[in-house]
Amino acid sequence: MPNPKIEQFKKVLQMDPKDETLWFGLGKAYMGDENWPEAISALKSCIDVKPTYSAAYMALAQALQKIEHVEQCREVCTKGISVATENGDLMVIKSLEDLQASLP
Repeated sequence: MPNPKIEQFKKVLQMDPKDETLWFGLGKAYMGDENWPEAISALKSCIDVKPTYSAAYMALAQALQKIEHVEQCREVCTKGISVATENGDLMVIKSLEDLQASLP
């Protein structure tokens, strides 16, 4: 049975595909369903729409870690730390640094 939350995000995104918060919400909803490939795709779309959305880097790094794409995860952490530093998002910086340090 399709997740109604995901279906709603997809419906609204058809009307406004340039809304980064909708892409982020869709990515997080897919993460909640543990659908990592779709989560990664949605979060990448979020970053494409708004490259300064630091929380999207954190979520993307977490999704990549779940499917053991270590090098991609490391790259996203590095980029996300840079973006979060520019934004002054201290919690995201800390979370990304912790995630990066935990990688093999």
